[in-house]
Amino acid sequence: METSLVFFSQLSMCEPKEKTIFKLIHGSGKEETSKEAKIRAKEKRNRLSLLVQKPVFYDDTPSSRSGQLAKETRVSPEEAIKWGESFDKLLSHKDGLETFTRFLKTEFSEENIEFWIACEDFKKSKDPQQIIRKAKAIYEKFIQNDAPQEVNLDFHTKEIISKSITQPTLHSFDVAQSRVYQLMEQDSYMRFLKSDIYLDLTEGRSQRPTNLRRRSRSFTYNEFQDVKSDVAIWL
Repeated sequence: METSLVFFSQLSMCEPKEKTIFKLIHGSGKEETSKEAKIRAKEKRNRLSLLVQKPVFYDDTPSSRSGQLAKETRVSPEEAIKWGESFDKLLSHKDGLETFTRFLKTEFSEENIEFWIACEDFKKSKDPQQIIRKAKAIYEKFIQNDAPQEVNLDFHTKEIISKSITQPTLHSFDVAQSRVYQLMEQDSYMRFLKSDIYLDLTEGRSQRPTNLRRRSRSFTYNEFQDVKSDVAIWL
């Protein structure tokens, strides 16, 4: 009888420990499940954010951008040599423009060529409402202070554009485009002709992968949804 009492006493003392262990295990499982749910929810929000911010124009992840620039351009050495004759010949050739853009991205100054391309596209506009929309988009992206891809223009030029942006014409950006063109021709183009990107083409060598930075900010789809003509070439 005494032995039985001791046995039940020991069993009674062990029972809280077992319950405690069970609760700890059970509670840990709930906590882990909660953490996993939070992680999954965060991943969903991130994916949704990416879809909202950059669904159409380009994928801005470092791996995809680097992969695009590493893609070999099929250009003959003879054609590449012609690009060295003048800056205009380089920009008038589709592959020349693409290759020069790749080079500017290595120098973190691609906003210059993107602004120039946007201006070329803008001058093809015919509908008055389209002119207003595109002019506003160019101004906000390249011209205004602290624009996400602000180009280097003098105060006077920027002031003239700022005052005329409410009633733009096809020539609203002519002066600014000319200044950016001259800057690229006299500076970036000279370095481009000495770069590995260009020399590899003229000598028929395989293109080398190019390391890029990631953009700090890109326009969202909603900001450009009304600009329906050739906008993708701006980016």
